[in-house]
Amino acid sequence: ALRELPALPFRHVASGKVREIYDVGDTFLIIATDRLSAFYVVLPDGIPGKGIILTQMSLYWFEETRALIDNHLVADHAEAVATALSAFPDLVPRAMLVRKLRPLPLEAVVRQYLAGSGWKNYVQTGQLFGLPVPAGLRESEALPVPLFTPTTKAAVGEHDLPVTHGQAAALIGAPLFEQVMDVSLKLFSLGAAAARKAGLLLADTKFEFGTDEAGQL
Repeated sequence: ALRELPALPFRHVASGKVREIYDVGDTFLIIATDRLSAFYVVLPDGIPGKGIILTQMSLYWFEETRALIDNHLVADHAEAVATALSAFPDLVPRAMLVRKLRPLPLEAVVRQYLAGSGWKNYVQTGQLFGLPVPAGLRESEALPVPLFTPTTKAAVGEHDLPVTHGQAAALIGAPLFEQVMDVSLKLFSLGAAAARKAGLLLADTKFEFGTDEAGQL
């Protein structure tokens, strides 16, 4: 398993649990290793090829969702990555070259099933992070419709905290919040439909967004 990358001729700016990030002028180069993490902890053994699969899945879904929302990949992405890593061809399948955007201080969570922290909140409050839901639901039961339950985007090592729609709108502005919620629900619907075709259920998921220099989501 590839846990660490070779020395690259780019300025290293950050290490995530799985990915390494490099500054390449106007763009960032993001390379996925084979490291494995769970609950904010990097486990001692990786999974060979995991970073390649993770990157290729991401590229697939960025293409599939392009009609709903633009993404951060640079133009002519495959050619750009191959050029940037011409001396390291083995890393090309693990790499993405992306525009530098301003991340929103919000994580866009959509839930279809009452599980995890959502179930815990429902038991405590009878609601789902401030949103009304029917009484008497069982753990992991399907909600009537998918619900948007945003959280804060916490600093490294901290946990994201749920916020109400009103708090989220105050944090990023009401028009942008409405746009984020709308596209998140549409993205979830697309993913849930793909999961159903594969015999799977998409319980919940999280999206992260940013804006470009023009303020475009």
